Amino acid sequence: MTAAWLLMAMAVCGPPESPDEDLGPRLARVRRLYVDRFGGGEGAAQIRDMVIASLQRTGLFVITENPERADAVLRGSAEDLVYTDVFQSGEAVGARSNVSGGRGTGVRNRVYGALGAGVNDSESVRIQERRHEASASVRIVARDGDVLWSTTQESQGAKFRSASADVAERITRQLLADLEKLQRAPAAAAPATGRKEGP
Repeated sequence: MTAAWLLMAMAVCGPPESPDEDLGPRLARVRRLYVDRFGGGEGAAQIRDMVIASLQRTGLFVITENPERADAVLRGSAEDLVYTDVFQSGEAVGARSNVSGGRGTGVRNRVYGALGAGVNDSESVRIQERRHEASASVRIVARDGDVLWSTTQESQGAKFRSASADVAERITRQLLADLEKLQRAPAAAAPATGRKEGP
């Protein structure tokens, strides 16, 4: 009797998904994406806006402000730090030498000499460098809660971009590269058709 219920439940619900399920095809089917607010420091909102702009430029997704209409949600956290890195060191070297002598046989016949020398050298260095560093860890989550894709990117800035803008571009480039791999994978796995094997 319990076996009949189990079979009926499997027929209604379908077979259980394996934990090894390939989520790549599901990621490739995402067309409409909602970018949720990022957790993190004060710069997280700015990095979120830069990620939205970077993804929008690719034309790969329709970016929506309505989470109900989205196929998936991009979530994550970001940090944009500006700080001063201080390096300080000091060295000191010192040398001293003394020579003295004396001679005397009586109260008035006294010869005495003394010689002394000293050298000191010290050097100190203090370097202050202003640093700008940004990082973000993001993931694309399907409506059922499965994580379809994730990445973590860091930057100290690029030649013509701030650290925040560079992190946003790196996230987009990584997503594009991973989607291109997914699109090439089925073509490589599919058997060749129309070829004749030897005679």
